[in-house]
Amino acid sequence: MAKYLIVGPSWVGDMVMAQSLFITLRQHDKEAIIDVIGPNWSLPILARMPEVRNAITLPTGHGEWGIRTRRKLGHSLRSEKYDQSIVIPRSWKSALVPFFANIPHRVGFKGEQRYILLNERRRLDKGILNQTVKRFTSLGLPNEQAYPPANIPSPALRVDPTNLKRLYEQHNLSNKPAIALMAGAEFGPSKQWPIAYFHQLAKSAVNSGYQVWVLGGPKDQADGDKIVAELGEFAINLCGKTQLVDAIDLLSAAEKAVSNDSGLMHIAASVGTEVHGIYGSTSELFTPPLTENKTIHNLHLECSPCFKRTCPLGHTNCQNQLLPEMLIDALNLSSSESSL
Repeated sequence: MAKYLIVGPSWVGDMVMAQSLFITLRQHDKEAIIDVIGPNWSLPILARMPEVRNAITLPTGHGEWGIRTRRKLGHSLRSEKYDQSIVIPRSWKSALVPFFANIPHRVGFKGEQRYILLNERRRLDKGILNQTVKRFTSLGLPNEQAYPPANIPSPALRVDPTNLKRLYEQHNLSNKPAIALMAGAEFGPSKQWPIAYFHQLAKSAVNSGYQVWVLGGPKDQADGDKIVAELGEFAINLCGKTQLVDAIDLLSAAEKAVSNDSGLMHIAASVGTEVHGIYGSTSELFTPPLTENKTIHNLHLECSPCFKRTCPLGHTNCQNQLLPEMLIDALNLSSSESSL
């Protein structure tokens, strides 16, 4: 039985995809103990992963060095006597806690001169490990087996039926079949399908007999209001009204989910919902929703994927030219011109 300390990633979608690594470790050692260091927001997400024993918060902000804090946390973990640490991020600071915890085997990819901090530094072959989930999973395999990892398990977050029932009651949700819309794009506007297009899609969904839930954080509230404007009681803006962990349960109850390339898209994939993923500046070849139940919408323009936060050409055609009619047809919805 091996005991692991995993230093997790800092983005929602990446943390969901990291579950593929945790499942892989358990497949090779059913008795493996897995603890994960992550941002505070990730703790409820990690609690929905059966493979994870403990989720540990590092009390520093994103981008903050916090060397004293990392040393203190590392020292406090020495008594756990972990056998191995897997450091998913490639930054220097991310490898500090396992080093200070005196974990004998510390593995991660080469990056930022981590020669002392890691004692197994692997070369990242981006041609072979051409997806985020492959990179994460490969770190849990012996080095000679790591390229490329085969039969990667998909994330499968646990659903809480009691919490789902509470959410239905709290927000007066209907028993109609639901389509969830996730219009946020934390990375930047180049990943965001136009809000007017989401509104047109929502109108078609309501006309087709669905209820529409717009999910997102407090920053997405204004956009959510625009999406549901004048669409009646079955179009509900839940942005900022629910916690991130609630999205797991709500998405499990939705029949379909339409999303930009975002963390919520990966949550929807992890609970088996039919996912319609919108790509433009990023690529489904690198960060696909890890489910067979998906449809990818990507125009594959010459200028994409650029992986830029804002369109370097100033037109964002990869999003603007992906017309709402294309998704309305793909979701088998009626025309949005019908009366509500």
